[in-house]
Amino acid sequence: MSDKPTILFVCVHNAGRSQMAAGYTQALGGDRVEVRSAGSEPKDQINPVAIQAMAEVGIDIAGNQPKVLTTDAVRESDAVITMGCGDACPVFPGKRYEDWDLTDPAGRGIDEVRPIRDEIGRRVQALLTELIPDGSATVPA
Repeated sequence: MSDKPTILFVCVHNAGRSQMAAGYTQALGGDRVEVRSAGSEPKDQINPVAIQAMAEVGIDIAGNQPKVLTTDAVRESDAVITMGCGDACPVFPGKRYEDWDLTDPAGRGIDEVRPIRDEIGRRVQALLTELIPDGSATVPA
């Protein structure tokens, strides 16, 4: 892994969990990390409730676009985090793989999405503490 780790977040639609995780990672890691997200069957747009939930903690993901998962995206990443949705990612030696079992926010209201968002924030903070040498990532209030 280089001094600047690359993290890829994957879920089927790349419209909720993986987008929230990428948003947190970019906000917390800044220029100390490269962030990607993708899905095996990406939607046309990000879940508007996920956008709203992230805006509540000061993170804007509204301009992001769901992307298709590619073998190259996995190959170029140091850590690949799947979002509990059964995606089979290509496996390359030397990569860190984790599966975060998280409820899908699709079709849920803001009150149900907030706890999902908060859990993603905690997990991203822990991941960045491990991957970024100075470990100074903190979740926004």
